[in-house]
Amino acid sequence: MLRHGVVLFSGILAGCIAAAAHAEEYRGTFAQRMACTPDVFKLCGSEIPDVGRIVACLRQNQSQLAGPCRAVFESNAEATGDDIAARATGGVVKAGSHQ
Repeated sequence: MLRHGVVLFSGILAGCIAAAAHAEEYRGTFAQRMACTPDVFKLCGSEIPDVGRIVACLRQNQSQLAGPCRAVFESNAEATGDDIAARATGGVVKAGSHQ
């Protein structure tokens, strides 16, 4: 009985770690998050805590973003062809397009 409990707990723990790692994939670096945090609260507060919706909101409001956050989105678009936005929103975003 104890062995089944340990196996079950290990499986649940592994699943939680995998889910956390997957979710973290779309959050950007610490510096990127800090650059965009004021804009998230100012423009996209209603989307918190859904990372995909926050990214989509920031992209939709890109013309209103402060310089540091706008630079994050511009550098990511150039470096990845908008793959980050596509994965975060679950959609397909063509390079250079804005949602």
